[in-house]
Amino acid sequence: MATITTGDGQLVSYVDHGGDGPAVVLLHSFLMDVTMWAPQVEAFGRDYRLIAIDERGHGATPATGPFDYWDVAGDALAVLDALGIGDAAVVGTSQGGFIAIRMALLAPERITALAVLGTSGEPEDEQIAAAYDQLTEVWIAQGPDTVVEATAKICLGDHDPSEWTPKWSAVEPDRLRLISNALVSRDGILDRAGEITAPVLVLHGTADLAYPVAKAEALAAALPKAEPLVTIEGGAHFLSLTHAADVNPHLERFLSAHL
Repeated sequence: MATITTGDGQLVSYVDHGGDGPAVVLLHSFLMDVTMWAPQVEAFGRDYRLIAIDERGHGATPATGPFDYWDVAGDALAVLDALGIGDAAVVGTSQGGFIAIRMALLAPERITALAVLGTSGEPEDEQIAAAYDQLTEVWIAQGPDTVVEATAKICLGDHDPSEWTPKWSAVEPDRLRLISNALVSRDGILDRAGEITAPVLVLHGTADLAYPVAKAEALAAALPKAEPLVTIEGGAHFLSLTHAADVNPHLERFLSAHL
């Protein structure tokens, strides 16, 4: 792992997997970290310079106060600055997709292509946000064992969660509140999606328990250069991990076509 410190003092941890090809930023899901991308690094890491970032409040990147996904998009752009990379494609799953879209809105000239999985362009539904807030407080008050199984089901479907649940259980209460607040209080971007001029691939699992396929349909329809929506039959919310064998051919074809 390497780190940079942004202009406003935020430390950001990342892994530059190297490679001689075009740069591709990998942005993980809520509660996850850079190791989520192991299937993609193995599949096409030799063809691209893959740069996986621990997003604010996740992995080895701290969160010292409230933040939003615009802040995290700025963190990712700062990593590119530090590495001397002018432009890059971005691939993000769930939360990573929220951040990827905001990168494209903050610096459209720097984002050459965008692939988002299990992502919505809308703010969190108020009732769902309230349920997530309640889940967070139960987690903190009663311990992670009370909610980790339900969280794994939402995020991973039937995928084995054993690699991840110990990491989730170790998240400190203050950090959990900060990252949860960023998730449930995010703003919508559908009204600005028309500003994104890069080609976009939207993938979504038919068994996504966090966002129905209709959310992905709305996002793809709002993006001027989006390809037709790709649905992965039985795909869970974190489908780049849980259904990597189904997802990777679509990512490889898309990146090859646009980089």
